[in-house]
Amino acid sequence: MQEAGSSLAGKSVAVPENRQLLLLSEMLSKRGAQVIAVPLVMIYDAPDPQPVLAWLKSFIAQPPDLLILLTGEGLRRLLKLARKNGLEDDFIAALAHVSKLCRGPKPNKALREIDLNRDIDADSPTTDGVIASLEKLEIQSRRVAVQLYGEEPNHKLIDYLNSRGAEVSTVAPYVYSNRLDEEKVVELLENMAAGSVDVIAFTSKPQVKRLIQVVQDRKLEEILQKALQKSVVAAVGPVVAETLKEQGIKVDIMPERTFFMKPMVTAIGRYLEAH
Repeated sequence: MQEAGSSLAGKSVAVPENRQLLLLSEMLSKRGAQVIAVPLVMIYDAPDPQPVLAWLKSFIAQPPDLLILLTGEGLRRLLKLARKNGLEDDFIAALAHVSKLCRGPKPNKALREIDLNRDIDADSPTTDGVIASLEKLEIQSRRVAVQLYGEEPNHKLIDYLNSRGAEVSTVAPYVYSNRLDEEKVVELLENMAAGSVDVIAFTSKPQVKRLIQVVQDRKLEEILQKALQKSVVAAVGPVVAETLKEQGIKVDIMPERTFFMKPMVTAIGRYLEAH
């Protein structure tokens, strides 16, 4: 059922989201939007679970002084592997007694799902925001665990921690896969260039990188430029917005404070009403 006072009636919104595609599509549809779903990336557990399992066992046996959670997906994947190996209760018990720094609202949401909460908020939901928060902490000779995401090593954060004399351990519980139909991406860009897509809404860095990869591989730079002239670009938060800007893509819409899908949908509606 369409929500009363919808501001998206008759608008088409392209959604390259995968993790919560149905949820985001439902939010948009309820406001009257026509949703064009084009998942750009898939997420899988780490292909070799043994290093992740070893990290979990070490975390339980000797909890670190500080855990830095960069994504909610990462914590959920760790919990899933812990559950599979009969370690979930022990892992949650260890988590409860560790100081937890969250890069943004999503990892804290994952903590709340197991009745825990963050101890420290990043100054902003970016690597620089995490580092700014760490500047206020004494971490020399402290054991700091970092949950990474995808295959992103985050050299900037790790180098910073090492420069401060922290004892760093990392875990990467999931990877991204780009094994998706490029033709769907090409079709999306052509539809955008033709003016039949009002908004494209990005919710993660890998989506942006995948789009640019397809554009470069298929030499579609000209079509991309036309597409961006005809469609409005929305980003769920500053990390995604910065990634888009690095690729020369202007961001028209971003939530002001809370960087979740629902505020993004609201921001899209407000922007389209004003324009």
